[in-house]
Amino acid sequence: MKTLETEDPLIATQSVVDRDDPRPLHKQVYEALLAAIDDGRLPLRGKLPSERELVDLYAVSRITIRHAIRELIQQGVVHSQPGKGLYVTERGGGFELQVLKSFTSIAVANGRTPGHQLIEATLMRAPLEISRPLFLAPNAEVVVLSRLRLLDDIPAVIQTDWIPAARVPGLLDLEWGIANRSLYGELRERYGIFPHRGQTTLSARLADSNEAQLLQLPPPAAVLTVDQIAFDDRNRPVNMTALVHHPTRYPLTLMQSETGDFTQY
Repeated sequence: MKTLETEDPLIATQSVVDRDDPRPLHKQVYEALLAAIDDGRLPLRGKLPSERELVDLYAVSRITIRHAIRELIQQGVVHSQPGKGLYVTERGGGFELQVLKSFTSIAVANGRTPGHQLIEATLMRAPLEISRPLFLAPNAEVVVLSRLRLLDDIPAVIQTDWIPAARVPGLLDLEWGIANRSLYGELRERYGIFPHRGQTTLSARLADSNEAQLLQLPPPAAVLTVDQIAFDDRNRPVNMTALVHHPTRYPLTLMQSETGDFTQY
C-alpha cells in the first residue's frame, strides 16, 4: 500500500488502496482503519474522519467507504452518533458473567454507556415452559419485558424477562422506554425484592432472522444464549431471563477460583 501524507495526526500514516492488491477495495479500507484504531492513531472514543474526507484519503468511491464502515459497525469497532458522526468504540476483553447484577450496572462498571430499545412490555398467561421454572400454577400471569440492550448505542444483547405478575403490580405502568431503567433496580426499590442467588445455562445456536436483524448480524450467524433464573432469600423465583448475545460485541468472562470453583453470585 502507498502512504498518503496528511497533516491530521490521527491518520498521518494512513495508506491509500492499492489496485494491484487482490483484496477488494472496501476490505483494504476496512483493514487500514482497523490498523489505525489498533495502534492508537484513531483513539478509543475518537471521531473518525467524515465520509468525504475518507473518500479523498483513500481515493475510492463513497460506496466503498460505506461498505468498509458498515463492516466496522457490524463488528462493534465503531458506532454512529446521529447528527454527530462515527466514533471508535471502547472495547474490553469481556464482560464478567453475572446473574444478580443488571445489564446497566455491568455496562457502567466496564466504562460503557448502557441503553436499550423496548421490544415488548406486556402481560400474558404463562405456558408450562415459563410457569414451571417460576414455580407458578399453569396459566398464571407473568409480566414479559423484552428489550434490545445497547452498549454505546450499539446493539449487543436481546434480553427477555418473565416476572410473576402477582409480585410486581404496576410494573407495566412504568415508562420502559427510558434508556437506563434497570429491572433489578425497580424490583429492589419499588417492590423490596432482592435477588439472592441464581443459576445460569450457556449455549450457542444460529440466530433467527429477527435476532440477526436486531443485532446487525449477517446471516447465517451464531449467537451465544444465556438462560438465567434468579431467586430471593426465601428461595422464591424472582424472574427468568433469556439473553441472546452478539458474539463479539458482548463476550462473556467466567471467573474461576484457585480451587476450581466458579465465582458465586
